[in-house]
Amino acid sequence: MFSPVIYLMMNGLLFTLRLSGSSGSFPRPLKAAEEREYLHKCAMGDLEARNILVEHNLRLVAHIVKKRESKRREGTQ
Repeated sequence: MFSPVIYLMMNGLLFTLRLSGSSGSFPRPLKAAEEREYLHKCAMGDLEARNILVEHNLRLVAHIVKKRESKRREGTQ
């Protein structure tokens, strides 16, 4: 179960991304080659690469949060 603070932070983050001016709610997923490149850079300590990976995986995070939240509302976990 997510704490209310985490839930509010996630909602704020998702709302911010929707207002960022991109064509969709989330950035497009990275291609496999791009993801490998950013993973390598991230492993070398590149914070910008880390931020790009996080940003481009928010669609997955939102999907997991939505799925868990709907299960919680149904009373199952």
